[in-house]
Amino acid sequence: MRYMLLMNYAAPSHTPDCKPMTEWSPEAVEGLIGFMHDFNAKLQANGELVGAEGLAGPEAAKIVWSTGDGAPVVTDGPFAESKELLAGYWIVDVETPERAIEIAAAASEQPGHDGRPLGVEIEVREIMGAPSPEV
Repeated sequence: MRYMLLMNYAAPSHTPDCKPMTEWSPEAVEGLIGFMHDFNAKLQANGELVGAEGLAGPEAAKIVWSTGDGAPVVTDGPFAESKELLAGYWIVDVETPERAIEIAAAASEQPGHDGRPLGVEIEVREIMGAPSPEV
């Protein structure tokens, strides 16, 4: 079973003192990066990691849509009303939904600016397979 684990970066209500990453010390940022490298290495060693990437901030995002009539429309965005943003993702291939939840919980414990677990919200979504074409 393949799952996408979506990491939303925001100051959750359970960690209201969470500073934006741009205000972290260099040591705190290095601690987070080290955590991510170790976390991904463990998933890779277990044969569970399909892929993982961090994403640029929403200020670098574009919204694209097209109806097929002429050039596509490209705008800056998104312009979310909240301070939440999609910070990155993992794609994992695991035996059970419970294992995907375990991995998400471990990812949620990444260290914050003060070294304590952040409690980042991780959305767990099963990746749907396409139906087999009829032959």
